[in-house]
Amino acid sequence: MAGTDHKKPLLSGGPAIILVEPQLGENIGTAARAMLNCGLGDLRLVKPRDGWPNPKAVAAASGADTVLDAARLYPDLREAVADLRHVYASTARDRYMVKRAVTPRLAAGEIRAHLAVGEPCGVIFGPERTGLVNADITLADTVLSVPMNPGFSSLNLAQAVLIVGYEWFIAREEPPAETLHTGHSRPATKEELVRFFDHFEEALVDSGFIRHPDKRPSLFRNLRNFFQRAYPTEQELRTLHGVVTSFMGPRKGAGDDAA
Repeated sequence: MAGTDHKKPLLSGGPAIILVEPQLGENIGTAARAMLNCGLGDLRLVKPRDGWPNPKAVAAASGADTVLDAARLYPDLREAVADLRHVYASTARDRYMVKRAVTPRLAAGEIRAHLAVGEPCGVIFGPERTGLVNADITLADTVLSVPMNPGFSSLNLAQAVLIVGYEWFIAREEPPAETLHTGHSRPATKEELVRFFDHFEEALVDSGFIRHPDKRPSLFRNLRNFFQRAYPTEQELRTLHGVVTSFMGPRKGAGDDAA
């Protein structure tokens, strides 16, 4: 196959590439091919429309079988990012959220710095037709946007993955980006952060704070984005759980989350 040299080392690693509800097997395959081109090996699939495994993905991958064979399937995005510390959401549209936004080039340096100190990262991509929904983006710390022709910035799935992967690949020789020092407590994982969201939001409902149910989704999105920007540590979340519990009492069926 053109461009393939089995005598040379096959690079693999990097951030997780998470495809949310991809519609076509062919698009998964071409995205996997783009990943392997750039030395990326962690492919995560959230509810692919045509099921998994998919023979059309294998054909379109043109030999990137190692990525497809290792791909993991998830029922929702929440589970797909649970073990990650830093998540970037790829989107071309303004979502009117208070979110930090970076280019793939800047993100690549940050991701390399995070991974160098053992903090797993991921980049999420939405369905081909609609892109990510706002609820998906609230699970990300940072929005990743590719600067393109403002009048025509649409990319297909494999193109978007390739641009992010290419910037990751060429950033190998760049100096590491600034990292956050968190003292004696590690940065919280997404699973821990979402568990706190559930606890906090449940308390807001039970306390009667939510007086207008129609405003609940936007309020929760804003609060989640606020806590995402704070980059809380695991210990800080334990403290916040304790604060919520002290006001509301223990959650039904929940263990002790106090600090």
